[in-house]
Amino acid sequence: MTFAFPVAQEIAKLERIVGRLSPVQKMLLGTDGSVTSLLEVITGSPVGIETLEQRVVPATDDVARELDIDVGEDVNYRVVRLKNARTGETLIHAVSYTPLKRLEPGFKNDLMRADIPIGQILHKHRIESRRDITQTECEQADDRMSQLFNIFPKELMLSRRYKIIRKGEPLIAIRETFPYNMFQDTRRVIIETPARIHMTLTDLCGEAGRVDGGVGIALDKPNIVVEGEIDRDLSVEGEQSERALEAAKRVAERFGLGGARISVRSCYRTHVGLGSGTQLAVAVGKALCELYGEKASIREIASAVSRGGTSGIGVAAFEMGGFIVDGGHTFGPGREKSDFRPSSASSGVRPPPVIARHDFPESWRIVLAVPNIEKGAYGQREIDIFREYCPVPLSEVQELCYQIMVRMMPSVVEEDLDAFGMAVNRIQQLGFKRVEVELQHPMIKMLMQEMVSAGAACAGLSSFGPTVYAVTDTNTRDIESAARDVMGDIGGEIIITRSRNEGARIRTA
Repeated sequence: MTFAFPVAQEIAKLERIVGRLSPVQKMLLGTDGSVTSLLEVITGSPVGIETLEQRVVPATDDVARELDIDVGEDVNYRVVRLKNARTGETLIHAVSYTPLKRLEPGFKNDLMRADIPIGQILHKHRIESRRDITQTECEQADDRMSQLFNIFPKELMLSRRYKIIRKGEPLIAIRETFPYNMFQDTRRVIIETPARIHMTLTDLCGEAGRVDGGVGIALDKPNIVVEGEIDRDLSVEGEQSERALEAAKRVAERFGLGGARISVRSCYRTHVGLGSGTQLAVAVGKALCELYGEKASIREIASAVSRGGTSGIGVAAFEMGGFIVDGGHTFGPGREKSDFRPSSASSGVRPPPVIARHDFPESWRIVLAVPNIEKGAYGQREIDIFREYCPVPLSEVQELCYQIMVRMMPSVVEEDLDAFGMAVNRIQQLGFKRVEVELQHPMIKMLMQEMVSAGAACAGLSSFGPTVYAVTDTNTRDIESAARDVMGDIGGEIIITRSRNEGARIRTA
């Protein structure tokens, strides 16, 4: 199929943004014929239509301009999904606007009352028309689109806008949307990671012959979304591409894998205490392994990309989700570690064993406040802090273990939020977590205090911050409002989430 120059140019421009489009995708974006008929040829199945929403609405400025009508004029707003009639799979999401004054009674009746594709309605009423494509574009899937197409939120969606022209006037304005990972001609792997709260390191004293250890929670949001397809060379595009490419190279070398094109479609902020470095590196490595059928475990992939050398919470969050306690590393001459250092400086040290894991209560909400202040310690500064402040007092490590074992872990199992909150609040004053909190901007302590005062059972610093988390089982609005008041003109991001009681999600397309 050939396209008029503007359409071909727009599709080429879209490819430079999203990556290669398959011939089928180009046809769906560029056809000036019936999309329903084209889908039936592509799928080899009848295509059905389901009306999701329909009502008469006044034309907005944008709709009036597109349809060449007056603002406020009545238009039929219609949202449908085109689906595979045999499997029920959603193929296309379509939104249309039709000015009522331009419709004959029979056409209007079919459009507003029956699940009939627009092309079939035009054919039934012998309406001569043409399609003028006006735009092709891309965006990330929201929760509604992810549910409709059974994909991950923030996966890329492709769409086009066009008008059906009759007698020189726009009869209908339509926007059709489908996922980038649908109608592809190569096998693709898509991975959506959790984030994580790192609540505390357990033992940075080392007198018992072990060091590190950690406690944390996997979070349902924010997420990283990574896509991969086999390619001749190994390349990465998108956010944090240099870091992701380094991880891909390490995994390819460790396991003898070939080339791939990897796209980071969504990523959250680095060095704010939510573990994006581990999630990104392991996701890229896992995608590469999936493409080549390599059965490497998550721990083996994490070791290849030098993650988990101090805390194992991020690796375990990717692997299994939930509330996690890891056991740290052996400590002393000739053992896994002989000094105190962060994961970034612990290359070659295996991820620690998970000694406890339990589903975190789904009714508990987690409010994250990420102020726009200096990022948490990382790189050489983090290494220097470990050297300066370790070992921490044994008495604090002992109480920290008491709070974790006697209060925190049973409270998660029994869903006792008050006891859990007491443990979290006390932990901020103990061991290496006390050091992390004391080195923060004054805003951090104020955030923790005010979020608890607003109704949270507890508040704590995640990793080296600056993210502060609060846990509640009631209305989150007061806690969010309190956090925004504290951040004030400095500003920041508020994320309301919950635990993810499973690991990273993986699908193929």
